[in-house]
Amino acid sequence: MNSTVTPTGVIEADAVIIGAGPVGLFQVFELGLLEIKAHVIDSLNAVGGQCVELYPDKPIYDIPAVPSCTGQELTDNLLKQIEPFEPTFHLGQEVTKVERRDDGRFDVETTLGTKFLTKTIFIAAGVGSFQARTLKVDGIEVFEGSQLHYKVKDPAQFEGKNLVICGGGDSALDWALNFVGKAESVVLLHRREDFRAAPASVAKMKALCDDYEMQLLIGTATGFETSADGKLEHLKVTAADGVTRRVPLDMLLVFYGLSPKLGPIAEWGLDIERRQLKVQNTEKFETNVPGIFAVGDINTYPGKKKLILSGFHEAALAAFGAAPYIFPDKKIHMQYTTTSPKLHKVLGVETPVFD
Repeated sequence: MNSTVTPTGVIEADAVIIGAGPVGLFQVFELGLLEIKAHVIDSLNAVGGQCVELYPDKPIYDIPAVPSCTGQELTDNLLKQIEPFEPTFHLGQEVTKVERRDDGRFDVETTLGTKFLTKTIFIAAGVGSFQARTLKVDGIEVFEGSQLHYKVKDPAQFEGKNLVICGGGDSALDWALNFVGKAESVVLLHRREDFRAAPASVAKMKALCDDYEMQLLIGTATGFETSADGKLEHLKVTAADGVTRRVPLDMLLVFYGLSPKLGPIAEWGLDIERRQLKVQNTEKFETNVPGIFAVGDINTYPGKKKLILSGFHEAALAAFGAAPYIFPDKKIHMQYTTTSPKLHKVLGVETPVFD
């Protein structure tokens, strides 16, 4: 069934997917094989979820049969894969309302006022709506987007600049190492000697410091100074000995990690355990509310592993679990894309003829 828009402006749909990350995109594919059209909602303005938002150029090594790909490449390939199913994307909006009707369908509404009446919902929201943990220095927020950044969208804008990079995790180390030799200078600022990053990255960083290719400062950002034209010019860094130093900079990059929040999801009557959605079983990954499924990092169950490939598996079983809500009188048979003429038709490809 294709979705329709009622005279009141409500979109009637078979499936609504909340989250346009890799698992949400693959959910489109698995539903499409069962001839279920999906609407996809995401609070970000682009598809790809955390993969694209946080590390578009960082390689991923554990996608089956793909030795290495970036978050952006994975997203691009998933979008190509789901083209035959023509999903409708509703980006830059967050789902604020989910209410179950007496007939089992759901009223869904977003922050932009988009309304749906859907038979099933698939929550593939990753860690939920997330925000970067900010630098706690009074007044420094005025430089956000110009000289203060919590993610790297365009690496070229930092080349040739004096950079101060705050943090002790993989993102901070990865970007510090990346910019050595490209930026005018790189200073890594961390509050302690211990790091949460990969040991190899820490060792490489320390070796570069020994060779005076970059600098490591142990301390906490406590203030800043501006130039005559109001630009961020120095960061004040206070060390454990109480001494405050002035560190010159052009750009300040802060990687303190994310603060994940379930947001409105917490109000939809779903069983929640440690900010994750509990599923009833691993046969179909349905929540305690019939017709609502949870796939990917947002869900939890015994033995759960937060891996993209696990999310792909969950999406496949969730699609089959949802089919009876959409086609109550239809028996769903397992078919293979390799040999099924029906699936070839759905995918828009020719069935091969073997001699």
